[in-house]
Amino acid sequence: MSTIRRAYMEISNGIRGLRLHREQQQQQQQQQQQQQACAKESAHKSINGAPLSVVPGQKTVRSPKPLIARKIRRLFGRSQPTIIRDLLMDERFLSKFFMYFSAEERGTLSQVCKAWKHMLYHPRYWTDVQPIISCRDLNKDFEARRQFYDSLIQRGFDTVCLFGARDEDVIDFSNHFVTCKKQIRSISLRCSNVTDAGLEHLFKKMSNLYKIELSGCNELTETGLWCCLNPKIVSLTICDCINVADDTVGAVSQLLPSLYEFTLQAYHVTDAALAFFSAKQSYTLCILRLQSCWEITNHGIVNIVHSLPNLTVLSLSGCSKITDDGVELIAENLRKLRVLDLSWCPRITDASLEYIACDLSQLEELSLDRLVERSSSSYCYKVSWVSFTLYPPTLII
Repeated sequence: MSTIRRAYMEISNGIRGLRLHREQQQQQQQQQQQQQACAKESAHKSINGAPLSVVPGQKTVRSPKPLIARKIRRLFGRSQPTIIRDLLMDERFLSKFFMYFSAEERGTLSQVCKAWKHMLYHPRYWTDVQPIISCRDLNKDFEARRQFYDSLIQRGFDTVCLFGARDEDVIDFSNHFVTCKKQIRSISLRCSNVTDAGLEHLFKKMSNLYKIELSGCNELTETGLWCCLNPKIVSLTICDCINVADDTVGAVSQLLPSLYEFTLQAYHVTDAALAFFSAKQSYTLCILRLQSCWEITNHGIVNIVHSLPNLTVLSLSGCSKITDDGVELIAENLRKLRVLDLSWCPRITDASLEYIACDLSQLEELSLDRLVERSSSSYCYKVSWVSFTLYPPTLII
């Protein structure tokens, strides 16, 4: 059912509720008459010592049960909207009405009036939503930026993405959030020209960050990562940063003992980098994604299976030098794997599927996208979800 139809049904239910207003008034009058009759009966009983005689053919009215009586009193004590305008300003109605819209649509609805803006700025409407701030399009006026950042704080966002940021943008952002620095737990820097100094300033101001994404940040160096990484970080993603190489993995293994998820996309990382993982990560690191790491071979797989035996998610997408021998090592040693991604690995054949089917009994998801040498899927009967894509793509006319 579409969002507009659900919203229409919600308004219709509210309008039908308006028709009950007259009936509620009649019920209130009847209740008052019953109370007056009870008062007369009690007064007569106190004077004559006997209750009033019941008129033949008249039904006796019993008092409602306590729970029902409380509900009736609560219903009649609550003011009901009588016109559409009052309905669209009723907080009880709007609290359900706004739940039918997406986060982007709520942002538009918050511009209708101040009352709607006040309601829609409640944090419950923005849970699991990440605002993307385009720093190049951000207003240069200080007061306008302050109001913009105040709106983010009021809505209770705990994750923010800075797109196209520079050092001055990062400093301005961290200075505006200095009073609510504990609120931000996750931050993403995408396609940004932030240097090591800007990243160090950000991490110093935002000390509670535990999830970091650095994508397309070509000004960052391995020295900056050695100086900035916080031991509280449990999730780290580094993609398309041209200065990232083996020393980056060394910094991660030494400075992040609580790391749970690590995603790395770098063309210059070699097998030697995968030997840096220490005993600290062997128990904590469960998700490892090595995407388009062209220099990694089966020797790197040997380092992975010895250093990280508790992996549950492993992605080797785009690691084109991995062969069936590497997959055999994975199947024999990483028995806890639930997700395995071997897409864009052209040297993998049907032999790898046999190793996976025989040894990885807990595997739930297998991705074999763009495999050249795979001829059948007969060995994947134990896997609950398999992704296949033919290579090369065929066009049927």
